[in-house]
Amino acid sequence: MTSASNTKTDQHDDLTAVSPQIKAQILAEALPYIRNFHGKTIVIKYGGNAMTDERLKHGFARDVILLKLVGMNPVVVHGGGPQIDNALKKIGKQGSFVQGMRITDEETMEVVEWVLGGEVQQDIVMLINHYGGQAVGLTGK
Repeated sequence: MTSASNTKTDQHDDLTAVSPQIKAQILAEALPYIRNFHGKTIVIKYGGNAMTDERLKHGFARDVILLKLVGMNPVVVHGGGPQIDNALKKIGKQGSFVQGMRITDEETMEVVEWVLGGEVQQDIVMLINHYGGQAVGLTGK
């Protein structure tokens, strides 16, 4: 991460311009959900397309931290379609799809595991931890 990208991200998420009344209204609307889900495990699907925008990535990480701070136990299950496609392109391979589902041969599966279990997962863990979380990445292997 460069300081320029952090500055840009921080400018987009500056809440000092939001009035105290609006902030209070947002919290009042969220309170029933916070009470309902306090102590519960919340599974969040984080799609690969959302990971292509730096502002969204930072916002997502902060939102995961917020869920933990208000007493929920967030678990992130992530995708990585665009990231897999980019990695395949780098080795001169194209993904194969049938009815929207990726078909993976052995070579493609190695790329998928490397991208999802390495690159994508590490980026998510790093961002959550950057904002004060204690994220750990897990894979099914």
